[in-house]
Amino acid sequence: MSSAAEQEAVAGKQAAANGRPAVVVGGARRAASPPTAPARPGTPVPLGARFRTGPDQVAGTNFALWAGGAEAVELCLFDGRGPGGRETRVRLTELTHGIWHGFVPGVLPGQRYGYRVHGRWDPWTGARWNPAKLLLDPYARAVDGDFLLPPEVYGHVRDWPEQRVADTVRDERDSAPYVPKGVVVHDDDDWSDDRRPKTPWADSVIYELHVRGFTKLHPDIPPGLRGTYAGLAHPAAVEHLTRLGVTAVELLPVHQFAHESHLLDRGLRNYWGYNSVGYFAPHAAYAASGTTGEQVGEFKRMVRALHAAGIEVILDVVYNHTAEAGELGPMLSLKGIDNHGYYRLQPDARRYADYTGCGNTLHVVQPHVLRLITDSLRYWVTEMGVDGFRFDLAAALARSMHDVDMLSPFLAVIAQDPVLRRVKLIAEPWDVGSGGYQVGAFPPLWTEWNDRYRGAVRDFWRHALPDVREMGYRLSGSSDLYAWGGRRPYASVNFVTAHDGFTLRDLVSYERKHNEANGEGNRDGSDDNRSWNCGAEGETDDADVRALRRRQSRNLLTTLLLSTGVPMLVAGDEMGRTQRGGNNAYCQDNEISWVDWSLRDDPEWRPLFELASRLIALRHRHPVLRRRAFFSGRAHSADGLRDLAWFTPGGTEMTERDWYAPTATLGMYLSGRDIPGRDERGDPVVDDSFLALLHAGEGPAVFVLPGPPWAERYEVVVDTGREEQGEAPGTTYPAGTPVTVPARTVLLLKAG
Repeated sequence: MSSAAEQEAVAGKQAAANGRPAVVVGGARRAASPPTAPARPGTPVPLGARFRTGPDQVAGTNFALWAGGAEAVELCLFDGRGPGGRETRVRLTELTHGIWHGFVPGVLPGQRYGYRVHGRWDPWTGARWNPAKLLLDPYARAVDGDFLLPPEVYGHVRDWPEQRVADTVRDERDSAPYVPKGVVVHDDDDWSDDRRPKTPWADSVIYELHVRGFTKLHPDIPPGLRGTYAGLAHPAAVEHLTRLGVTAVELLPVHQFAHESHLLDRGLRNYWGYNSVGYFAPHAAYAASGTTGEQVGEFKRMVRALHAAGIEVILDVVYNHTAEAGELGPMLSLKGIDNHGYYRLQPDARRYADYTGCGNTLHVVQPHVLRLITDSLRYWVTEMGVDGFRFDLAAALARSMHDVDMLSPFLAVIAQDPVLRRVKLIAEPWDVGSGGYQVGAFPPLWTEWNDRYRGAVRDFWRHALPDVREMGYRLSGSSDLYAWGGRRPYASVNFVTAHDGFTLRDLVSYERKHNEANGEGNRDGSDDNRSWNCGAEGETDDADVRALRRRQSRNLLTTLLLSTGVPMLVAGDEMGRTQRGGNNAYCQDNEISWVDWSLRDDPEWRPLFELASRLIALRHRHPVLRRRAFFSGRAHSADGLRDLAWFTPGGTEMTERDWYAPTATLGMYLSGRDIPGRDERGDPVVDDSFLALLHAGEGPAVFVLPGPPWAERYEVVVDTGREEQGEAPGTTYPAGTPVTVPARTVLLLKAG
């Protein structure tokens, strides 16, 4: 059947199904709207809903919505709460450069609202306007209500008998009773009482956490505040972060998000939040104070509390796709405002280009989409106080037409923006499309999640690397990936675990994923875990296996915090959090994902927290561990001492042949005498020197400590093989001493 004939047949079936006459517009069906009254003209900028005083000194709100291809826009105001609220429609008659706008006197903060947007229903060309669907303002600063996704919130007839063309049959049922509403918020906060930490990149230690999961089970946080922004601002939560010593929290998505229908059907919910629908609104379910604008102030108070403790706030943001999914997904906002204008469509415009694996991809090369993203980013910096962003699937944002382009409009706009170029920018440097893996390719200003680091460190400690070449690069800042274009070692965000995958404890306890609780037949989640269970799958009573797992956890954590680059820890890893072998807990809003605070006092796992705190403090004290420039590997003085040197167990410098030889042992010498740069007073930066011995073998190894010019003696600072024996660091060895390094151990020595 041809496309035109298919449209005609579907239109006829739809008319019969609706049981009422309808007008054919451009080959599609359209139902008449009730009459509405126009607003005052207002202004096209700024976009969104802004409370202000009108020209006659009457208070009201200016509404502005970009809907470039629409035929009409109605602002819908709702009285009361819940599905029974009365709706009043106000037609926006002014149109300026694709922006529909109007000023409505008497609309005050707290007012709930949405939009109905009129236009053609012609999915074959990407046109999906449907005024029966209430749409969330993409610039809404607060959202009240939940997305439950009944059939009424879909623009098409979801249960149409012929599913092949279901997305082309327009659903005429009103969605207003079933969808959340935007909320008018008045914001006059100037942040004059806030002091941003402004921690330099090289000095940063990032802690990835989930607002709800981090605080939900904390015994010292009042029950009414657990799982909320206020809970994270509570002194008990902040105290843990400061004791650990991290400089920044990276919050899993806090933009308003929706739950996917397949999860709701199974009685589950989206926990991680990578399903955004409101790029300006703090997720309302994380607010203790209310959801009609109160969540905005609560989020700000959280940021202030963290800043006062010297901790920066970085948001994990999802601008690559939205919760509206593909052609069979719900109609919540952008899809009904201007589907073709906001999303990348395939040549068959019924279908969406999907570089994200989530059904759709925002069309970032479109000026209004780029404006939406950058307006959102600036808002969170200037009005919500955040200090940076981690961009989910950032390669999708860097695609110009189809290919990833490091000169793309998105990256170019960020580079010249006077606000955004000054904050921390972290790329997840890949997406799921062809050519999407871009680790090491992002331009200066950007840091990147370095999964090459994750893979190498995991493989080393499970004794699966053929040689130590890869490990040498990862320990010393990944110069093979980042030493170009003026980039620095801190371009590499080093991590061993993240929210996506095993926790640190599970990494040494499971060799297979266990995602059965997700209800997907354990098919979800990565099969490439590079884990080792130390001899038993899952929890065990075997004391030797348990001790080995704790040692391996110490090894992985110590390696991370001694490596050049920016370390990132995951909440709870420092005290043995487990997800029971799950490596894809995206829908587990329960004890599987929440931090178990009882582990903090568990005698088996408390030493791990103490080691992490000690290592982070060591890192803060010693600039040689957080260099701002790459190592040269060359001698800078007559005695032949280099800023970085590598040693064999025999105490001799490694040769080219040694790098290719199978080995489980590596010695890394970091010189504190040759650190590039100067301090704030202009003086040279001078530090202690360190020798790190990493041994992943199954048995002990003898390592001869290098003699002059490297050192005359060595003092033990960290010994992961003896951390639980209560032995204080401080043992001193003369240079040239053969030291026995126990199996699977990191030994850090200070050179003297």
